[in-house]
Amino acid sequence: MIAEILATGDEIRSGALVDSNSAYISQRIEEVGVEVSRHISVGDDLDVLASTFKEISNRAQIAVVTGGLGPTSDDLSAQAAAIAMGVELALDEEALKSMEVFFIKRNIPMGVSNKKQAYLPVGSRIIHNPVGTAPGFYVKINRCLFFFLPGVPFEMKTMLKNTVLLKINEILGDNRQICIVKTISTFGITESAAGERLSELTDLFPDIKLGFRSKFPVIQIKLYVYGKDQEKLNLRIKDVEAYVLEKFGKKVFSVNDTSMEAVVGELLRSKGLTLAIAESCTGGLISHLITNQSGSSDYFLFSGVTYSNKSKINLLGVSEKTLEKYGAVHEETAKEMAQGAKRIAGATHGIATTGIAGPGGGTGDKPVGTICIGMATPDGVKGYTYKFPFPKRSMNKMIFAMKAIDLLRLELQN
Repeated sequence: MIAEILATGDEIRSGALVDSNSAYISQRIEEVGVEVSRHISVGDDLDVLASTFKEISNRAQIAVVTGGLGPTSDDLSAQAAAIAMGVELALDEEALKSMEVFFIKRNIPMGVSNKKQAYLPVGSRIIHNPVGTAPGFYVKINRCLFFFLPGVPFEMKTMLKNTVLLKINEILGDNRQICIVKTISTFGITESAAGERLSELTDLFPDIKLGFRSKFPVIQIKLYVYGKDQEKLNLRIKDVEAYVLEKFGKKVFSVNDTSMEAVVGELLRSKGLTLAIAESCTGGLISHLITNQSGSSDYFLFSGVTYSNKSKINLLGVSEKTLEKYGAVHEETAKEMAQGAKRIAGATHGIATTGIAGPGGGTGDKPVGTICIGMATPDGVKGYTYKFPFPKRSMNKMIFAMKAIDLLRLELQN
């Protein structure tokens, strides 16, 4: 069974708003064994919408449409669906009642314009929206069953779970397949190099669908397997996972779609360890990533953004002689920064960064992209220097931060 996803709205079409809905819907639909063949976006144009619905209805068996269900004049999904079907819009009393209940429960007066949202194509069925004002609906156009959902992500996700996925499972019946998706996250390798390492995977495992997703600076390996016997599929995906782990070794930091910072946080928590951070070129980004994890207060003690040499000396205790001899961007400076952060906080581990994020400030010896990382542990202190080829400041800051966290991960895992 083939599905297509259509996101509507001028803000989506123009790129003013990033369409995260389609990615989420695709993932959830494929998990129930339906292949998504296309993602489409169109603007708020009645004729274009109607013709697009007709095109999809001749290609796919299932379509999920988001957006265009609001009370304003540019919300055109219901009207376009009616045109594509060759029917009229009619007031759906069930839809109207659900909206009235929504407003009454929240003690908010229902606007006159909201009634527009209860006019649905004749022959359609309502999809209840328990968390918003816009009812959705589903209807058959030619051979394709269309589900119309709001563009608001929270509303869309609720209605997708409560109605759409259940309806799709009902349609599939005994033909329903299970799709197991394994996400293996790596750091320190390019997408092309990852592809080369797995060039033989589909020959060795022809029933596995392989995909890659780049979330700079992380490369995710996506493994998909379809079938009806969940136990067999779980065993199969374990075999492929083992193959991938053998190919990538320590570059793999997660096999369950967990972020690097979450992995490190759990390592610190499980081992009863604590962390302090001193940052220069990363400007607090490492601390943000670490503390963005729920429960980080269990292990995170201190952060200092010591950008100037004076702050490195006065706050962290970096030696003036070290700075005079080596400069701010050097392993020795990074090591003393890490030791200072660890000492101030009384932490078991300290990490520090100092480098050149660019786009200016580089030299022949220390070009833009140079990062020095210090790591202080109960066993001593280590320094590392890396040079990354990225000209953009934002990219360098992110890869600097991730490299420091990854070094801590490897230290804790060892």
